Amino acid sequence: MTDSATLPAINRRFCAAPMMSWSDTHCRNFWRMLSKETVLYTEMVTSGALLQGDRQRFLRFKTAEHPVALQLGGSNPADLAECARIAEDFGYDEINLNCGCPSDKVQSGKIGACLMAEPALVADCMDAMRQATRLPVTIKHRIGIDEMNDYDDMAAFVKTISDTGCKTFIVHARKAWLKGLNPKENRDIPPLQYERVFQLKAEFPELEIIINGGITSLEQSKVLLEKVDGVMLGREIYSNPWLLSEVDREIYGTGAQKLTRQTVMEQFIAYCEEQLAEGTRLHHLTRHITGLYQGLPGARQFRRTLSEQAHPRTAGIDVLKRALEHVYAVDNNPTASLL
Repeated sequence: MTDSATLPAINRRFCAAPMMSWSDTHCRNFWRMLSKETVLYTEMVTSGALLQGDRQRFLRFKTAEHPVALQLGGSNPADLAECARIAEDFGYDEINLNCGCPSDKVQSGKIGACLMAEPALVADCMDAMRQATRLPVTIKHRIGIDEMNDYDDMAAFVKTISDTGCKTFIVHARKAWLKGLNPKENRDIPPLQYERVFQLKAEFPELEIIINGGITSLEQSKVLLEKVDGVMLGREIYSNPWLLSEVDREIYGTGAQKLTRQTVMEQFIAYCEEQLAEGTRLHHLTRHITGLYQGLPGARQFRRTLSEQAHPRTAGIDVLKRALEHVYAVDNNPTASLL
């Protein structure tokens, strides 16, 4: 294990959310081309899958992705402790426990938001992981579930977990209805209640509180950062990844050199060439970049070319270059040089 005193501090002022089927290693490598500072989170990996399945498949990542956190799903303290040890060996920077996913599928395995109803069990899990690794162990949760609806319920949950030594809480500012709403509806229908997260930070000033849910711009992020320690964005980053290009400068005060989409795509093409040579299919790479030119001339044709031509096993870099012709054709886009 690495001596905790030598571990680099993680600045979670701006985080990219863990998103199932989206935030895989290819997505994270693309995002890292846009922001060097944003803290990246993996898709959730269940403890069972990690202990019994292909660890390389679930855990592989590139050095360029740092700082990167592994999000785990599970409720068995011993299993999660072993997963934490494995994650440290793989070189992750943080372990995050998922107590926010409302999916029926994960509830049946006692994973996700349903764990908010069992704070003592969650505390056992957090304590076991903290004992197993010197990496920071953090938690992502909702403001409540079902009839657990009061601020005091959430505060009691946080107090129980913080007593284990956990210092970082990522709070999705919506409650989750585990009965009656599906995961998509749980991302939209329960109202956002940012004030509860602000109150949590005021009551527990010693804790690092990261707010998640409904954040769509850096301007909104900066307003929220006046009340909490960090923000976490998910769907907005995925649909409009260019937002990340201003994070280093606007949120962290670094990255003085202004990026262009063209320079980012030059890096991404090189990454794709490397991955294609290793047997990765083009669609698994390009599906993450379809929103890069959102709102610009040629963006629709760019997306269409990738969606229609990147799927065949034989698809290569030429497909990506054809897609880019739609946004870099001077006749079509007089601002092409600024992309």
